[in-house]
Amino acid sequence: MSSDDKPAEPAAAPRSLAEALRARDDAALAALLRSRPDLITPVPTDLTQLATRAGTRASVVRALERLDRFALQTAQALAVAGDPATYGELLGLMAGDAGDPAVEAALPRALGTLRTQALVWGADDRLRLVRTARELLAPSPQHPSPTGLGPTVKEATAGMSPGRIQEILATAGLPSTHDSVSAVAALTELFTDRDRLSALLAGLPADSLEVLERLVWGPPYGQVTADPAPRLRLLLDRGLLLPTAPGTVVLPREVALHLRAGRAHRAPEPVPPAVTAAATHRPQVVDATAAGQAYTALATVEELLKDWDEGGPTVLRAGGLSVRDLKRTAVALDVPEPVAAFWVELAYAAGLVASDGEVDERYAATPAYDEWLQRPAAERWAHLAQTWLAATRTPGLVGGRDAKDRALSALGPGLDRSAAPEVRHRVLSLLAALPEGAAPNAESMLARLRWERPLRGPQRERDEEHDLRTRLARWTLSEAELLGVTGRGALSTHGRALLGAPQPQPRSAEEPSGPGDKLPVHHHPTPAVPALSPAEQAAAAATAARLLAPLLPEPLDHVLLQADLTAVAPGPLQRPLADMLDVLADVESKGGATVYRFTPASVRRALDAGQTASDLHAFLAEHSRTPVPQPLAYLIDDVARRHGHLRVGAASAYVRCDDETLLNEILADKRSTGLGLRRLAPTVLAAQADPAALLEGLRTMGYAPAAESAQGDVLITRADSHRTPPRTPPEPVPEGPPVPDATLLSAAIRAIRAGDLAATAPRKPADGAPVAPGELPRTSSAETLATLQAAVLTGEAVWIGYVNADGAASQRVVAPIRVEGGFVTAYDHTADEVRTYPLHRITGVAELAED
Repeated sequence: MSSDDKPAEPAAAPRSLAEALRARDDAALAALLRSRPDLITPVPTDLTQLATRAGTRASVVRALERLDRFALQTAQALAVAGDPATYGELLGLMAGDAGDPAVEAALPRALGTLRTQALVWGADDRLRLVRTARELLAPSPQHPSPTGLGPTVKEATAGMSPGRIQEILATAGLPSTHDSVSAVAALTELFTDRDRLSALLAGLPADSLEVLERLVWGPPYGQVTADPAPRLRLLLDRGLLLPTAPGTVVLPREVALHLRAGRAHRAPEPVPPAVTAAATHRPQVVDATAAGQAYTALATVEELLKDWDEGGPTVLRAGGLSVRDLKRTAVALDVPEPVAAFWVELAYAAGLVASDGEVDERYAATPAYDEWLQRPAAERWAHLAQTWLAATRTPGLVGGRDAKDRALSALGPGLDRSAAPEVRHRVLSLLAALPEGAAPNAESMLARLRWERPLRGPQRERDEEHDLRTRLARWTLSEAELLGVTGRGALSTHGRALLGAPQPQPRSAEEPSGPGDKLPVHHHPTPAVPALSPAEQAAAAATAARLLAPLLPEPLDHVLLQADLTAVAPGPLQRPLADMLDVLADVESKGGATVYRFTPASVRRALDAGQTASDLHAFLAEHSRTPVPQPLAYLIDDVARRHGHLRVGAASAYVRCDDETLLNEILADKRSTGLGLRRLAPTVLAAQADPAALLEGLRTMGYAPAAESAQGDVLITRADSHRTPPRTPPEPVPEGPPVPDATLLSAAIRAIRAGDLAATAPRKPADGAPVAPGELPRTSSAETLATLQAAVLTGEAVWIGYVNADGAASQRVVAPIRVEGGFVTAYDHTADEVRTYPLHRITGVAELAED
C-alpha cells in the first residue's frame, strides 16, 4: 500500500473549549457569534479569549435563558450525566428505558443548538457541558436541579463516617471493603445495576416504597426525626436514603433514575405546543376591521394632540403624567385609563409629543407632529405601527410599582423593558405563520411562547402574573388590535407586510377553519425575527401603507348643515376642512359620523383666530351640501357684531370701549368684582387681573372682548400656537448587544483568526532560539530591521510585538511590503488592511515556523 492509500488518522479529540472552537470553520464561528452577540463586544483577541468569555457566568446565564424548553432540558440532563457523557447516555436520560421516538428525533437538533452556542463541546462519545453551565444547572441543597434529581452517592456520602458506610454495605448485602472510596464505588455499582437494585427494592415493604415514590420526581430532600420510623429506617440502613445534614435525607440520583426508568425529566417536551385557532374569519373581514381600527388610531392620536395643542398636562417633578391628568385624558378620549396610557406613550415614542422645557414644564405637541399631519393617512399609520414594534416603552406597566415600590406613571421613567420588541415580533411572527384570517387561542399562544423561552424557576412558572414575557405577549395582542395591526384577533394583510413576512398562500378547502382547530406550526422553534435594516424597515412601511391606503375611507370635502345649529360629517374630513371646523364648532358626538355644534363661544373662537363674518359665511356655503340655515347665519352675524367692541390690553390689564354705557354696565355687574376694575377715563377701565384672566372673566359674563397688542392692534390667536422645541424620539433600550451583521462578523472572525495565529503559531526569532507560542519576542533594533527586510524579500509573514501611542501592547501577524525611513509598511492580517508601523515601537519580531 502506498503512502497515498493509507487511511487518514482521526483528528485528536479537543482537550478544551478553545481547541474545539479552533477546529470550527468560519461559518460555525459566525453562527456562534450571531447566537451570542455578547461574545463579540469587544472583539476577542484570539480563540482562547473567546472561549474564556463564552464560559463566564453572565454570558452563560444569558445563553441558557434564550434556549427553548427542550434544549434547556437537554442541558439539564447533561448537568446530571457523567463528565464527559456519551450520546447514548444522554439519550437514555432524555428518552428513558422505553425510548421515545419524538425525543430521539429532536435530540440531535437540541444538541446541535447547544454546540452552536458553545455550551456543549466534544464528540458524541465525549460530550462536555461547559463548567459554568454545569454549576448553574447541577443539583445542590441550596439550588435543587430543575430535573428534581439529587446528588450522586459519591457526593451524598462525602461527609459520612467510614463505619457508617460499611454498615450500609452490610445491610445492602455487599461485602465490606478496606476503605471508604471502594465502599462508595461498590454502593454506586449496586445502584446503577438495574437488576440488582430491582431485587433490593422488591424486598421493601409498600410503605417504604411509598416514601421513595414521593421523592422520586423531586424535590429529593426530606426531613426525618432523631428516631426515624421503621419504614424510613429500612431505607436509611440500605443507603436508599442518605443523610446530608442533621434531620435531612436525600434520595441518591442513581436510585431516582432507576425509579424513573432512566429519565431525567418527568415529561420531556421535544415538540413545541401547537397553536390552536379560537376563530377563523374571512381575510377581507379581517383587513376591513383592521383598517377601521387603524383609522380610529389616527383619529385618537390627533384628538390627543389637539387636546394638548395649547399646552398639555404639567410634568411631574419625577417625570411623567399625574394620575389625575391621565384620568382627564382618558375622559377626553372616551377610553379606559390603560388605553389612554397606551396612546400617550405611543405618541411620545413616535416623537409627536414631549415636554416643552419651560420653567412651568408641560407636555405639548412637537414640530414633528405638524409634519406628521401633512403625510397621507396610511403613511401616518405605518409610522405609528413601526414605532410601536420597536419601542421598549411598555404602557401596560403604568399604574404598577417598580422595584423600589415607586408608582410607575405614563411618560415617566422606569417603563422601558428591553424584551418588549422581541416579544412583539415573536407574537406577530406566530400570527403570520397561521393561515389567513385565523385568530389564535391566547392560551395556546402563551404556551408556545413559554416553550420557546421557558421560565427559570418553578415558583415563577407557577405565578404567571410575575412573568414579564407573558404579560408582554398579552399586551401585544390587545395593542395590535387597538392599532389596527390585527383585526378580530387575526393578522391583517398590511400588518403582515409591516412585519416583513411573506404574503400567505390561498387556503385549500381541506384546511381547518373552525374554533379549536389545530393550525400548522413548525416542529422546531422559530428564531426571533431578525432586526430589519433601516432600508428594509422603510420598504416594509411603504408596502404596508400601500396595502392599507385603499382600505381607509376617502376624506370628504363637505358637511351637512342642519337647522339646530349642528353640522354632520358623514365620514373623515379633509385636513383644511377638519381644522377649520375644530375652531368654528365643538364636537358633540363621534362615531361613523361626527356631529359638530355651533355655539357663540365656538364662533367667537373662530373670530379670535382672525376670521371675519364674511369669511365664515363663505366657508360654510362652500363646504355644505345643504343651504346654510338661517339660525346659523344669524348666530355668526350676532357674535361678529359684538366681537371686538371691548378691547383688553396690558397695563396690568385694561378694558377700553367707545361705548361708555357698556363700561358702566360692566362696573355695575357684581360678577366683575373679582376682576378689580376701576375707571381711568370715560372709555377705559383698569383691572388688577392679568389680561388672560380678564378676557376669560368678561367672556364668562357674556361679552365678546378681543385682546389687543401694545400698539392697539387686535391679537389673533390660533389653537396650534404652542409647540415644543425640536425633540428627538426616545431611543429604545436594547436587550444586550445587537446581533452583528455579516460585515462585522466577517471582520471579527478574520481578526480572531489572525490573533489566534499570532498567539499559537510556533516562532523562531533571529537568534534561532525557540520561542514558546504566545510568548512576546524581544529583539534588538538591528535584529528587528534585518528580519523585516528579509521578510520583504521572501514575502513571508512575521509575528511582531507592537506598542501603540497609548502604551497598549499587542501582537500581530504582518506581511512586510517595504521598510524605509524608520517605518515598515505591511499587510496586517489581524486588521485585514495595510498599515504603517514605526520601527521604534516594534518590541520584537519572529518568523512563523513551519508546521
